[in-house]
Amino acid sequence: MAKTLTLLGIESSCDDTAAAIVRGKKILSSVVYGQTSLHADFGGVVPEIAARAHAEKLDLCIEEALKIAKVKLSGLDGIAVTAGPGLIGGVVSGVMYAKGIAAATGLPLIGVNHLAGHALTPRLTGRIAFPYLMLLVSGGHCQFLIVEAHDSYKRIGGTIDDAPGEAFDKTARILGLPQPGGPAIEEVAATGDPGRFPMPRPLLGQEGCDMSFSGLKTAILRARDAVVAEKGGLTPQDQADLAAGFQDAVTAILTEKTRRALTVYLESAPKRPAFAVAGGVAANGPIRDSLQALCKEMKTQFTAPPAALCTDNAAMIAYAGQQRLAAGQTDDMQLSARPRWPLDEDAAPMLGSGKKGAKA
Repeated sequence: MAKTLTLLGIESSCDDTAAAIVRGKKILSSVVYGQTSLHADFGGVVPEIAARAHAEKLDLCIEEALKIAKVKLSGLDGIAVTAGPGLIGGVVSGVMYAKGIAAATGLPLIGVNHLAGHALTPRLTGRIAFPYLMLLVSGGHCQFLIVEAHDSYKRIGGTIDDAPGEAFDKTARILGLPQPGGPAIEEVAATGDPGRFPMPRPLLGQEGCDMSFSGLKTAILRARDAVVAEKGGLTPQDQADLAAGFQDAVTAILTEKTRRALTVYLESAPKRPAFAVAGGVAANGPIRDSLQALCKEMKTQFTAPPAALCTDNAAMIAYAGQQRLAAGQTDDMQLSARPRWPLDEDAAPMLGSGKKGAKA
């Protein structure tokens, strides 16, 4: 019987400093130190501020994770760390810290692709078999992947410009809503009329699974300016209706493109068809509900991690590291931080760059 591995996971690819201890599929601890307040005055993540905060908080975060899990460094089987893609300063901070622990303890060092962490999370939290279709949808990334194994991915579509999470954040700023934009827009949109301000659905008229979200921001800005010009400002109901129109458009785009991606995936006749969604935007209720309804229609298993594991966390990094370690895939002290690291190395690069780094 294979040994149940216990790993420390470290995540610092953007604006969340995170550490977790995972044993098998049991999350013994998961600690996340957010940086929202540090970046609030700048309208987005400032890479230099993020990197400095990671350097200041990583040791505290890891100590807390070990304490909660009641595990000592001597009780670990390895150190897994996000080695990319992401904001390079933050990734370097995590990689260097992981190297230090590995050098001091002699434990194996495992560099993990941040996107693989998200893509494998459904296997950490649920029962899902390879191959499955994955929609990774977050602040920095949006792509459809056929996940064939822990180290084998086939990308069949993605955003050619902004990621949906980035569009949510920028739309929230346009409407005067707080950050992070996703939860703020979802909250106010619940009382809005999505039909009052119809928004465009870019690329729905074109074949394929690629998406575009940058035009939605322009449409929201123009709609807002028209209301301000007419009324002199936005009422709470104006905000709610604009937010609802935007959210409805994103939901429609993701749902229709998922339908097309599922069609491609199902052509391979998988024995147990399954679709998973992960990443920060996967926590959005209306989007999740629409995708779940689509899967029911197309007779495909639907799965999504709990909301806390949709956003950046270190439990997913520890679990992805387990899979690499179990397969004998480890790294040495030459492990380097990578701002760009596509899961499907054979796929053509996607255009554009999200707030969390270049598209991968």
